[in-house]
Amino acid sequence: MTAILMQQINKTYGHDISQVQALKKINFQAEFGQLIGVVGPSGSGKSTFLEIVGGLLTPSAGTIQIDNQSYHDLSAAAREKLRLNKIGFVLQSYNLVPYLTIQEQFELVNRVKKTPNMNRDTFHQVIERLQIEPLLDKYPDALSGGQQQRAAIARALYANPQIILADEPTASLDSQKAFEVMNIFRDLAHSTNKVIIVVTHDTRLEKYVDQLYNINDGQIKLVK
Repeated sequence: MTAILMQQINKTYGHDISQVQALKKINFQAEFGQLIGVVGPSGSGKSTFLEIVGGLLTPSAGTIQIDNQSYHDLSAAAREKLRLNKIGFVLQSYNLVPYLTIQEQFELVNRVKKTPNMNRDTFHQVIERLQIEPLLDKYPDALSGGQQQRAAIARALYANPQIILADEPTASLDSQKAFEVMNIFRDLAHSTNKVIIVVTHDTRLEKYVDQLYNINDGQIKLVK
């Protein structure tokens, strides 16, 4: 079943002689139950691609559907609801709330989704998988970059979205932790029928993905 369908997506910044085309006629399709990698050098358009998939940026041209719903047909409120309920983000900047402990980051997910009680089974599964139980009573600024990244990944998994978009999720991790995270992503995609898109420049991670795309100069190509 198709999770994401992008057709002839362009993204342009600026005007006239200062115009920069970040994405050029992107066609892309992702099915539920897949782990997909998108690789490319810095400045290739990877992050712009991910932000358009997640509805954080509006394309200059083209259409995008998420789970058979067209972004163009939705109101701003409906797009926000779709992102809240169906899409999870793992960003390079972690996006942990600085004045909340790691435990409270999970409780915040419940408040945002208006589900007052924590799903204890899911909570314990993700903290065990990401090995963050010793970090739960700590604040983000007391953690290393790798620890913050694992906490951010765990929070995204706890929210249980159908689509997870990860921008350089292993950048702050050593090789062993990076491989463990990719194994978690792959197992999760296959066992729970989610689609997970990992944008990275780390070619070591290619062996974990079901499909691999290369993006360069704003153009995307399937290579695996």
